[in-house]
Amino acid sequence: LKKRLEKCNQDILDYVEEFRDFSKMVLSRLAGLNNYKAEVKSEVENLLTRIEQAQRDIDYFGSVTDSNTCIEVHEDLVKQQLFEEAEEKEKLKLMLNASCDHVLAGVKSLKVVKKTGDKHGSWMKDPGKRHAKIYLLNGPVNNVILEFANIMTFMESNHTLKARRVTLPFAWEGTGHIIYQGFLFYHRYGSLNEIIKFNIQKRNITDQMLLPGAGRIPAYQLSPSTKIDLAIDEQGLWAIHAEPETGGNIVITKINHITMAVEHTWDTSCNSKDAEAAFMACNTLYVVYNFPSGGTSRIQCVYDVLEVVNTYEIPVLHFPKRQGSHCTIHYNPKEKQLFAWGDGSLIIYKLLTKKKV
Repeated sequence: LKKRLEKCNQDILDYVEEFRDFSKMVLSRLAGLNNYKAEVKSEVENLLTRIEQAQRDIDYFGSVTDSNTCIEVHEDLVKQQLFEEAEEKEKLKLMLNASCDHVLAGVKSLKVVKKTGDKHGSWMKDPGKRHAKIYLLNGPVNNVILEFANIMTFMESNHTLKARRVTLPFAWEGTGHIIYQGFLFYHRYGSLNEIIKFNIQKRNITDQMLLPGAGRIPAYQLSPSTKIDLAIDEQGLWAIHAEPETGGNIVITKINHITMAVEHTWDTSCNSKDAEAAFMACNTLYVVYNFPSGGTSRIQCVYDVLEVVNTYEIPVLHFPKRQGSHCTIHYNPKEKQLFAWGDGSLIIYKLLTKKKV
C-alpha cells in the first residue's frame, strides 16, 4: 500500500509538471497571438485610412465632373429657352398680325353724345358688323341690353322708347363687357371669373369660359365694380384684369372669340393703383389713370405685347377739355375712336396715331 501511495504521489507530481510545461507553452502562444493581433489591427487601420483617402478623391473628381456636366446642361437649357422664346414671338406676331403698325400719339374730344346721369355703364358699336347700331348697357349690375338703330335715335330724349330690349339669362358684373360680331361677351354676375358669350339676335348663350387668375381684385382701383374688362382691337378679343400675385399689376389675355380659348397671357408692368380704365389698340395696352377725388384722366402706362414700341419713350397723354373720371373706355378699331362713359356723360374721343418705331 505504501508503494502504491508513493507511486500515486509521483504520478501526480509528473502530471503537475506536465501541466506547468503545457501552461507555459499556452501562455507563450497567447503572447504570440497578441503580438499578431496588434500587427493585424495596425494593418487594418492603415488600410481604412487609405480607403478613406481614395473615397475623398473619388468624391472630388465626381463633383468636378458633375459641375462641368451641370454647366453644359444649363447652357443647353438656356439655348433651348432662347430658341423657344424666339419661336413663341414669331408665332405671336403671326397670330396678332404684325402689320398693325400704329401707336397712339394723342387723344382729343370729338363730342359728348348724351348725358344719362348714371355713374356706371357702358355703350358701344359692334366693330365686327357693318350696321350703325348703338348698344347701351346701364349700371354695374343689370341684365337688359338696349339696342338702337343708329346714333341719332340714341341721342333722342325719349330714346328708351325706341330701343329694342334684349334680356340676358344672367346679369353682368362691372362695366367691362364688349360686343363683337353679334355677340356680347361679359363677366357673369356672382361668378369669380366666368365669361359668357351671348348671341344678341338669337338671344341665347353660345359659350362660356373661366379666365384663370381673374376676378379676385378689381382690374382698376378707381373702378372697383369691374373685375374683368373685356376689350376689342384690330386682332380681336382681349381680357384685362389684375392679380394679387403680380402685386396688383395688370394682366392681359388674348382670347379666341370663336372657341373661347386662351391664346396667350402677358404680365404687364402697369399697376392697377389709381387706374380707372384701360383699352387695347393695335396689340398695345393703354392704361388710364386719375386721382381718387377726380381730375384730368391721363394715359401714363403703355404695354406693347410684341415689344415693338419702346413704351418708356411714350409721353403721358391727357384726355382734353374735361375734369372727372371714366368708368369705361372702349376702343373701336373700325372707327379708330374711343367710346367712354364718364360721370354720366357718354363721350366719343378721336385718336391721333403715328407709325410704330
